[in-house]
Amino acid sequence: MSVNTFCIYGSGEYGEAAPETVPGAFLIAADGGLDRLRARGLTPDLIVGDFDSYGGDFPEGVEIIRHPVMKDQTDMELAVREALRRGAEKLVMYGGLGGRLDHSFANIQLLAMLARRDVQCFLVGKNETVTALCRKKARFSPDFHGTVSVFAYGGTAVVTETGLLYRLDRAALTDEKPLGVSNEFTGGRAELVIHSGTAIAMWSAENSGFPLISEV
Repeated sequence: MSVNTFCIYGSGEYGEAAPETVPGAFLIAADGGLDRLRARGLTPDLIVGDFDSYGGDFPEGVEIIRHPVMKDQTDMELAVREALRRGAEKLVMYGGLGGRLDHSFANIQLLAMLARRDVQCFLVGKNETVTALCRKKARFSPDFHGTVSVFAYGGTAVVTETGLLYRLDRAALTDEKPLGVSNEFTGGRAELVIHSGTAIAMWSAENSGFPLISEV
């Protein structure tokens, strides 16, 4: 693999996307995400959490990092920061959407933090995949279908969208108006360009694979 890829498994909702679609990645279970990982016949390389939502046994020979229940970080954040400490260049987070809205929003905040550190991350849920883009270009293959939405995060993002039903040309999206909601793939190649600022992009999780992310 050309980049150091890590997959993190939380205890939120999972869709049809199989975690093993990222071959050779370092696998981290975040607390109750261990149940989800083991249900798919996979053994993590690392287990992180306070284990308030996991009461089972632990696989033998796997590194475990325990944290107190009274802490300032979510289990997913602890897992993300452990991945960064180990040199992660790309992250895929499963089970970080659905269920509690506050935890879903917290994970979207983690996406923005990673994008600003130039670390690529995809948050895969049951119904959608989400990423954050900071001065980056995302190219989608013609296989993608359904809707794609783009929202400014933390101020204004200047965005160009091509190859979609509605075109944007250096539009200034703000975090007070959802102008970028519900654009549509049309069966051709599509591209999102974030010229400045930080944007959150999300699309149907039924699409397999991820867009190609590159510098603007």
